[in-house]
Formats: sequence, structure tokens, C-alpha cells
Amino acid sequence: MRALLIILLLGMLAAAGYFAYSAIAIEDEAIPTQGYVALALGAGFSIIVGVGLMVLLFFSSRRGYDEPPHFR
Repeated sequence: MRALLIILLLGMLAAAGYFAYSAIAIEDEAIPTQGYVALALGAGFSIIVGVGLMVLLFFSSRRGYDEPPHFR
């Protein structure tokens, strides 16, 4: 069962690599301006979400919300 899962995941990784290479290998068409804008907005939003989640994790740890409950 575990070997099947590893084979499946490696197959998915190979397929993602193939599709990424085939998208990069196209030389005839350049990315339009809208594509660069969408890429920048998506990357920026991802960074903002990641930083926000790390800030929440930091404050949660500092205020003791991550501690196990104490029963009396």
C-alpha cells in the first residue's frame, strides 16, 4: 500500500514536471502584460497570506493559546 502511494506521488511529480517543461519550452508566444499582472498579484497575495498566518501563529504562541489545557 505504501509503495503504491509512493509510485502514485512520483507519477504526479513527473507529470507536473512534464507540463511545466512543456509550458516553458514554447518559444513562439510571449506572456502578455495581463499574464505578468496576474502572476504578480497572485504571488503578492500568497506572500501576504503567508505572512499573516505566521503573525497569527506568533501571537498565538506568545499569548499562551497553544498550551495544553490545565484542569483543576
